[in-house]
Amino acid sequence: MTARFLVRRLGGLAVTLLLASMLIFSSLYLAPGSPENIVFGNRTPSPAARAAVRHQLHLDDPLPVRYWDWLTGALHGDFGRSMVTNQQVSDRVGAGLATTVTLVVLAALMIALLGLALGTAAALKPGIVDSAVNVYTSVSVTVPPFVASAVLISTFAVKLGWFPASGIEDGFWGRIDGLILPAAAMALISCGFLARVTRNAMREQLAKDHVQTAMVRGLPRRHVIRRHVLRNALPPIVTVIGLQVAGLFASTLVVESAFGVPGIGRLTIQSVAQKDFPVVQAVALLLVTAFVVANAVTDLVQGLVDPRLKTAGGAV
Repeated sequence: MTARFLVRRLGGLAVTLLLASMLIFSSLYLAPGSPENIVFGNRTPSPAARAAVRHQLHLDDPLPVRYWDWLTGALHGDFGRSMVTNQQVSDRVGAGLATTVTLVVLAALMIALLGLALGTAAALKPGIVDSAVNVYTSVSVTVPPFVASAVLISTFAVKLGWFPASGIEDGFWGRIDGLILPAAAMALISCGFLARVTRNAMREQLAKDHVQTAMVRGLPRRHVIRRHVLRNALPPIVTVIGLQVAGLFASTLVVESAFGVPGIGRLTIQSVAQKDFPVVQAVALLLVTAFVVANAVTDLVQGLVDPRLKTAGGAV
């Protein structure tokens, strides 16, 4: 991978995050009403009290100064204080961040393992296996996360009692046990899409002349599939995995609320309902950062598995 390719990707990452931070920060002031109204609620403050709160929240500073203070604070992990609880925003977000990251990792593992396995099986076994995988992929991509959550809770939590229907328990295994169903609800659609892309990419490689020649010459089928079929099919597969994993952070908004998981997805829904703007801004910035970083990592991995991208990156 050339240095120019890496610099271009990292530069694009920095610019994207900067523009996203501007949009997220300005969203507070595009909302109807004034932010200090959240502090007073239904009370009608005196002009002196309103002025004091505006000064405390730095709302009397020029907008560029407020943005710069917020951005530099965010870079140091300081997102200000919650307008509802007066806690540090970093404390409220940090309490659920580990849970959300664990949930996303579990869902990503399910997507990669099940999606690749189903797609590979469909590509190598035409007939009933291929047909069954095609039925699954056709159905799964039409199921929204909240419907998948309801079905999984009804089946595996209520009827079978294998997993808890809501919340997570203490301890590592208690946490994992409570996150299995939410992760499965998030991974259901992505597994089907990845399986379809894997099947099509491998079928395309299986039809190549050099693969057919290797088969005719008597080379071991497993060797041909591993060295020639799967390796050359990796670029579209890596792209899809990266995009699906990046999208998982948005899915947490729905799934964590459905399962009562105390992560930052549920915190976001609660904070929006309470109009707790500093918390919403912090979570939005973290989710956008996770999405952009996941895409950037996908681009870098894509450059490693596809030499054409490395060549193109160095030629620009």
